[in-house]
Amino acid sequence: MTDPSTAIVIGCDHAAFEMKEKLKAYLLQRGEFVEDVGPHSADSVDYPDYGKKVAQMVSNGRFTRGILLCGTGLGMSMVANRFPGVRAALCHDLFGATMSRRHNDANILVLGGRVTGETLAEEIVRVWLETPFEGGRHQKRLDLFNRID
Repeated sequence: MTDPSTAIVIGCDHAAFEMKEKLKAYLLQRGEFVEDVGPHSADSVDYPDYGKKVAQMVSNGRFTRGILLCGTGLGMSMVANRFPGVRAALCHDLFGATMSRRHNDANILVLGGRVTGETLAEEIVRVWLETPFEGGRHQKRLDLFNRID
């Protein structure tokens, strides 16, 4: 279990609203603090608005981790990765979630609400939160990556 003081910012679009609500409940049950930037209903919204909110909060250091969801996860990934210091990883399986943390120190997890089942999504979140960054040779690569910002 992760440290209960860990704060996570979460956002989605209408296509992933139900999954966001389920994951938020899962995170709260784990003892995580969750800031939900919306939306707060399944009414149609524009995903860049919510991707921007989460990515800005991670980019400026207010949160160290975020979770974004949309129908496929593709749009949210594209939005989030435009922000300095953001390393958003679209994960469809446990191996990808593990490696996104272990080797890439991903700070935003992106999921597709229409392509990932609820139970798998919870497991991906669990693995992503519990997997540490290995550092070492991977830190050198992150340093190279961060020079792009």
